[in-house]
Order: sequence, then structure tokens, then C-alpha cells
Amino acid sequence: MTDRTTCAIIGGGPAGMVLGLLLARAGVEVTVLEKHADFLRDFRGDTVHPSTLDLLDELGLGERFAALPQSRVSEIGFPVGGGRLVTIADFRLLRARHPYVAMVPQWDLLNLLAEAGREEPRFTLRMNTEVTGLVRESGRVVGVSCRARAGAGEDGGAEGTGELRADLTVACDGRWSLARREAGLPTREFPVGIDAWWFRLPGGPRDSVALTPRAGRGRFVVVIPREGYLQLAYIGRKGSDAELRARGIGAFRENLDELMPELAGRIGSLTSMDEIKHLDVRVDRLRRWHVDGLLCIGDAAHAMSPIGGVGINLAVQDAVAAATLLARPLLDRTVTVRALAAVRRRRLLPTVGVQLLQRLMHRGMVEPIIRGRRQGPPAPLIALLTRVPRMAYVPARLIGVGLRPEHAPDFARRPARTT
Repeated sequence: MTDRTTCAIIGGGPAGMVLGLLLARAGVEVTVLEKHADFLRDFRGDTVHPSTLDLLDELGLGERFAALPQSRVSEIGFPVGGGRLVTIADFRLLRARHPYVAMVPQWDLLNLLAEAGREEPRFTLRMNTEVTGLVRESGRVVGVSCRARAGAGEDGGAEGTGELRADLTVACDGRWSLARREAGLPTREFPVGIDAWWFRLPGGPRDSVALTPRAGRGRFVVVIPREGYLQLAYIGRKGSDAELRARGIGAFRENLDELMPELAGRIGSLTSMDEIKHLDVRVDRLRRWHVDGLLCIGDAAHAMSPIGGVGINLAVQDAVAAATLLARPLLDRTVTVRALAAVRRRRLLPTVGVQLLQRLMHRGMVEPIIRGRRQGPPAPLIALLTRVPRMAYVPARLIGVGLRPEHAPDFARRPARTT
């Protein structure tokens, strides 16, 4: 079974769905391949930052997004004792239409993008369709081999195996990308001394709207307010997942009780370590994002730390840049390796800048806490932010907007629609 499209996109995450929507609005025939039957996966990138909120407005999707259940985080603060909270990043200082981070389950965002895509005649989404390899001819990637399973949905096609041929294949399949592995693209990896464990606790009527880290000697927890519940990230030593699980849920709850005594009444809701989801934190980036016929973007091109929650927004901006630069070559069927290299050149500075910021935060703040050397941010940083509160603009700008925000090209813009 062989099919054909102009652009095959591997992965129906934020980067893949945004790229597919934008290219389809340009008139490019696009097929997005998503291996799962739905988007319902917890503890994915659920932070939608001001730059992405602006993009949704430009695409005519802002009002539909605003109607989704969500919480809004206007600042990132750090408790420093005595009931005092030092603001590290204040999004209210940004000159932005949306001076906050919207916390929305990723599946809601992806469903919204899928609905918008289905309004475009050249957009196809195949759920429950797993890419199993790259197809090459004469040294060039000319598509993918894939396997569709039963229950693939309205756009899934028939059950079975086959090939999808394409003028261009774009890998948006995350940090463990099969496509980038098969393409043999060289990777630069950076040392990371932490891992993260995600879980949730019941919400309360007086929960703060600030994103608040809590630190103790050897332990670090980030509390993220969500609509109706709290999402938490426990940060610990890399490679300690087996040790953490061996100690059991009782010891884990005791750790949380010491860090967050005000949440003691909710921590008891955790009954099993199965509720604690481990994330192997990686920071890396490809030295080259393409081979002939294949482009990698998002986490497939550069794995990000969860610190700052910027991964989803950086991936979306990659997608916008790729659509802006490649729509015309795809329509003309003149995509060259030079055109693919231009995407990396455009997005390299923001990628390097964010990864450098994350690595500095790892070394200067998070890892010293995990190693028991400190119980909070460096004292000079606290003193600076206390004396000059407007310094909280700088991390807010880097996290919320980035070094090179991308805007929707003219061909993808639409007036606002509420339904």
C-alpha cells in the first residue's frame, strides 16, 4: 500500500500540528502521521507562552483557545523565608497582548489545531499510524514506511503497512525521534545532572496564580497551578529513579510534607509510585537539522530541559519558521538542501540562547540545591531582584517571548472565529 503527499509530517505534537496547519493554509498538501489514537497523554508540555498566544490570535484561533479551561500564570516566584516571595520572572512587565503563561492540557490545544486543520482541504491527519522507518532512493529521503492500526479514526486510513511518499518529510517526533536516528544526524549533547518526576495534587480555592518552586536541601519541587488541580515537578539527581521508587510512596510523601507543609492535607492523595511519572531530562541539539528530503524541528532537533517550560513554544516557533521558508518551495516542488538549511540558520540563535539559559539555571540554581549545597537561589540574585524588581522583566522576556519570536506568515492569517 503506497500513498503520496507533498509534505509528510511525523508526529502530531504542537510542532507537527502547527506546521501542518500553516502549510495547508498555503495550499500545500500535508499529511500528519500520529502514532496514538488520541492526544490524551498527561504531563506533556502544557505551558502556552505569550509568543504562542500571539500566534494563535494571528491564526484566528485566539478566541477558541481562550474558551478552553485554563489557568494563567503571571509570575514565577521563589519563597525565601518569612513568608516572603521573590519574583524571578514577571510576565506582567512584558509589552504583550497576553502578559501571562496559559496552562492548558496539551490535548486540548492539539484538538483545537486538529479542528482548524480539518477546515483546510489539503490537510490530512492520520491517527493511530506509526512511522516505522524512512524510505530512501538514490541517497535521498522520499517518504516513510508506516503501520496503521485498527481504529485509526476518520482520517486514519485502512489498517495495514505501507509507504507514504513525499517531496519533503519533517520529523516532529520528539527527543527520541526515530527519523533523526535513522538519518544518522550528528548530535551535540550537554551534561545534565537532574531528572524530573511529574505528578498532580487536588486543587484548592486559595491556590496562588504564581508558578512557585519550593527548595530544601537535596530536594526541589515546582508547583504549577492548573484549572482545578496542582501539577508538580519533583526535581532530583539524574539516575535516581530506581532508588526513589524502591523507597516507596511513603518516603516520597514525607519528602513533600517537609517541602510543602501547607499542602500536607493533599499529599496523602498520592497512593502509589505509579502516579509519579519519570522524565529523563536531556539537553542536546543536532549539528545539522536536515538531510536531503528530511528536516527535523522541535525536540527532534533540540531536546530541552523542562526548566522554564519553553520546549513547546520553541517547537511551535520552529514550525512557523519552517512554514514561512518552505511553503513556496513546496508549492513549486523545488525544495533543496539549501532551503532546509535555512530553517536551522533562522532558528539556531533562539535555540542556543534558551539552552544556554537552561544550562546556567541547572548549574547555578537547581543542581546546587539537589546536591545539598544550597536551599534556594543564589543570595546575590535574591538581593538584586529585591532591590530592582523590574529585573524580573529579563527572564520573563527570555521565557515568554524568546530571542526571535516568529509570527504567522500572511498566507496563514485568518480573522477570529469562535466556533
